[in-house]
This record gives sequence, structure tokens and C-alpha cells, in this order.
Amino acid sequence: MTTEVRVPTLGESVTEATVATWFKKPGDAVAVDEMLCELETDKVTVEVPSPVAGVLADIVAKEGDTVGVDALLANVAPAGEAGAEQVEERPSAKAAEAPASSGGEEVKVMVPTLGESVSEATVATWFKKVGDTVAADEMLCELETDKVSVEVPAPASGTLTAILAEEGATVQAGGQLAVLGGAGAVAAPADAPAAAPAAAPAADGKDVEDAPAAKKAMAEAGLNRDQVTGSGKDGRIMKHDVSAALAAAKSAPAAAAPSAAPRAPVAAEDAAREERVKMTRLRQTIAKRLKDAQNTAAMLTTYNEVDMTEVMALRSQYKDLFEKKHGVRLGFMSFFTKACVHALKEVPEVNAEIDGTDVVYKNFVHMGIAAGTPQGLVVPVLRDVDQKSFAEIEKEINEKGKRARDGKLSMAEMQGGTFTISNGGVYGSLMSSPILNPPQSGILGMHKIQDRPMAINGKVEIRPMMYLALSYDHRIVDGKGAVTFLVRVKEALEDPRRLLMDL
Repeated sequence: MTTEVRVPTLGESVTEATVATWFKKPGDAVAVDEMLCELETDKVTVEVPSPVAGVLADIVAKEGDTVGVDALLANVAPAGEAGAEQVEERPSAKAAEAPASSGGEEVKVMVPTLGESVSEATVATWFKKVGDTVAADEMLCELETDKVSVEVPAPASGTLTAILAEEGATVQAGGQLAVLGGAGAVAAPADAPAAAPAAAPAADGKDVEDAPAAKKAMAEAGLNRDQVTGSGKDGRIMKHDVSAALAAAKSAPAAAAPSAAPRAPVAAEDAAREERVKMTRLRQTIAKRLKDAQNTAAMLTTYNEVDMTEVMALRSQYKDLFEKKHGVRLGFMSFFTKACVHALKEVPEVNAEIDGTDVVYKNFVHMGIAAGTPQGLVVPVLRDVDQKSFAEIEKEINEKGKRARDGKLSMAEMQGGTFTISNGGVYGSLMSSPILNPPQSGILGMHKIQDRPMAINGKVEIRPMMYLALSYDHRIVDGKGAVTFLVRVKEALEDPRRLLMDL
């Protein structure tokens, strides 16, 4: 007898969700409370566990389907009884398969689990071509999501008989990528879609794109493309090529790159020195969101400056004791976070958002902290910072910053922010105008602390000064409110005792 898996309660006022990712496919064994799939709503991401142990008999709601509360998602059968009840596999796994070789059993190469709330990826690079012999765990291809790059190893040794997802194709989690035949298997038949392109010569005029992991490794090692010899298709540089170049500790001749056709008005000799690199999914998402912010909001920026003397003195006085007690260093971000929370209470429209013809005021503060990573800019969100201490804020900033750099943040951890802080000062920026993070109405830009001569009580003194910038949506925030907000942040930082007394 099968057990039904249904959509759980999604939260207050949420009546439907989208099926984002299935972690299991029909026929897979599942344990009690093992995660079967993930649902996305406009507020949260919900994981659906298996209510019983057994075998996933069928999937009723496919990835991308919209389902209501208590809708049927799938059925789980007792172990050994699911075979007759399984329905067809998902479309991503139904691509044409190459004939099984006479030398061994056919093995499917599937898209691995891509991470929490990530349901699809782009095939970036194939390291092997049809007909190549591969060993178990040897890297076959690399996938790109909007967060991380994922390398796909061979599940078994054999021969790559068919590639079902070409470079540039978008694949779903659990979809099929390729087919492996036993040792000595012949190449895929002529009508297999990947056979001809895989063998195309490097001189066909195509631009060469190195593997994303290789580009990252070269950047970290300080190598340029001319110092590494590519072993991939069309001279692509792979991650192991960079490792080999570092081990050899010498320059290697560049792999032959295809010549790009000159594009007017670029001269031919200049075109030969250009390099074309496809934008990553993360960079495409960043570009779209930032341009949408400019097109939608009536953005305006107001500036001020803050004397950091008192904050620096307080931090210097207590940083050792703070780290000894709380196990985390006392930085400037917790002071700025607290100062912004203090100012948002007085100017709540900076913490609000526009929804159609309504203004939605937030009686809480979910603070986004912009962080630069090797993959691009991300904004992890610290929830309910208005209720947290300095130590709790510093610990969460430290933990989320590390996970952001490692590409391990979930989508849920980057959603729901009500206000954002961006610290360009860590890169040496003296002044900038930050762009809003939609649908938020305000973002504070921090900058470099620089000693400057200031007039203090009629005398010139050298003080550590920082320029502050508040970009805001003028549709909802008036100039008076924006200036008041920035002045309150300035006052709280120049006299931190105000934060304790709520002044």
C-alpha cells in the first residue's frame, strides 16, 4: 500500500508554492524523514521529507508545477512493491540513449544535487568527448549555477558513448547528461546529437571559453592564460591544467586559439587580442537585478561624513575582552548595523517597500550585508538584527561571509532583506553611490576611513573620517527623511552611548 506525500502548511497567508527540485526519482529508496523535494513560495523555501521508509513509486507534481496546500506531490511504496507503480521518468532523463556496448553495462550520467533551492544549471564545459575512455571518478564535465560551479565525475569506468546535454544547455537537477558504455564501447551513432560537434576542429571560428574553475584557479595563482596549456576541447584550459602549470613552475606555450572574425568598428589586429568570456549565471542575475533597480526606482543619493574617533577608541578598548568572551572579533559592521537599526526606527519609510499602490512598513529589520566573492556580489541577510546583540551580529556576519566566499549560501539566506549595507571601504573606495537592492527602499554605503584635518572647537585636528552615502527610493522616501536617517546614523557612531540610551 502506498503512502501519499502532500504539500505541507506553507505559512500564514501562503496558499501555493512551486516545485523547485526533486532530490529523488521514481524507483529510488528513501528513508523516513529523508528530503524528497523542495518547494518555493514568494517568502520561504520548504523542504518536504518522506513520511515513511520505502521506494518512491511516482512523482505527481513535476519540477516547475504550482501546487496548493495539501496537494498530492508523490507516492511512496513499501520496499519491493514500487516497480509496477512507477510512472515515466522525468523528461530530462528521457533523452535518446546510445545503444549499450557489447563490452559492458550501460551507465547513465545524471545531474547531481545542486544545492538547497537550486533547481537548474548550465553545462559549462565537457572535459571528454564521445568515444573517449574514462576512469571511475574522472571528471566528465562542469556545471554552472547562479551560485557555484559543480564538477560531475564518471560514476563508473568505461567509454563515453553519448552526450545528451551540450555545452551551454540548461539542465534540471536529476536530469541526464550522458551515457557511459562498457570498456571497448563504440562511439555513438551518427545521429547522436553530440557526436559531430564534439569532434569539431578548433579552427571553426568559435571563441574558446576556459572552464570556470580553471579561471578562478588562475586568478588565485596570479597566472594568465598564456602561462597555461589547455588540454580541453578547442584548447580550453581545465582546472588540472592550472595545477600542472603550477607544479612545473614555468611558463607553457598557449594553446592554439581560434581566430575571431573582426567586428566593425574594431580593427582586425585589435580583435585578435580580445578575449570573449560568457557571463556566468550569477553575473547575469546581478546585471539584471541592478538594471531593474535603475529602471524601476526613483533613486537618489544623499551624503554625509562621520568622525570614527569614538567608535575606533571603543573598539580598541574592548576588542580583546570581546573576542575572549564571545569567540569572535569586534568589527565596525556591528556598530553600523546597530546605528542603522536605531535610525530606521525614527524613519520607518527607509525600511519599507512599495507593493503596487500600497506602502508596506516592516516592523522588523532584516539587514542585508553585501559581500564580494570570487563568483560575484552576493547579499546574505541577517534576520531580526533589531533583536540581536553586538556579539550575535558579529558572529552571523563572520559565518555568512565565510559561506558566501565558499559559494554555500542558500537562496533563502539571500532573500527577505528590508535594508542593505555595502562596505566599499574594504577595497579602498573613498566615495560612491550604491544601487538599491529591490524591492528595498534604502541602502547605506560605507567607505574608506581616512585621516583628514577637521575644525574641532575652533582648532584644526586630524580625525579619522568616513564618507557615508544613502541611496533611497524617492517614490517613498522624501529628502527630509533620507537626510534625517543619515544624520541619526552619524550621531550614533560619533557618540555610541546614544545606542545604549536609545537617543
